[in-house]
Amino acid sequence: MPNLFETADREDVVRRLGGLRPASARQWGRMDVSQMLAHCAVSLEVPCGDRVKQQRLLGRILAPFVRAATLGDKPMVRNAPTDAENKIVDARDFEQERARLTSIVERFAGLGPAGVDGVVHSFFGPLTGDEWGRLMYKHLDHHLRQFGA
Repeated sequence: MPNLFETADREDVVRRLGGLRPASARQWGRMDVSQMLAHCAVSLEVPCGDRVKQQRLLGRILAPFVRAATLGDKPMVRNAPTDAENKIVDARDFEQERARLTSIVERFAGLGPAGVDGVVHSFFGPLTGDEWGRLMYKHLDHHLRQFGA
């Protein structure tokens, strides 16, 4: 299973980010490419410790049923629900957001699995470092595929 803590997997993500363009067209969803980059950066701020979350009640109820599938080998499904706090609806600068996301990907990787172990996800609750690495890879892969990268 790809993991953002693995050098080759992280380098692939960064290479794919570099292939995006301001005019990259979405294949599903509502965000434009700049908003997607900002959304992904905001999502990575949680395990990096910039944003503290508590597990929501819905997650406490449903997470045990979908955790294995979400963290498994299959890619994330199109139009998966998004945490309302992570939705980006305003216009963003493409180059600024791409640089921000690339930087936070590297910062996340620098923390290593031990540095994010036990951080709370708003739906899944506390995740292990390995689970964060897999989830963040899958999330980035999902949105990169959304824009053909």
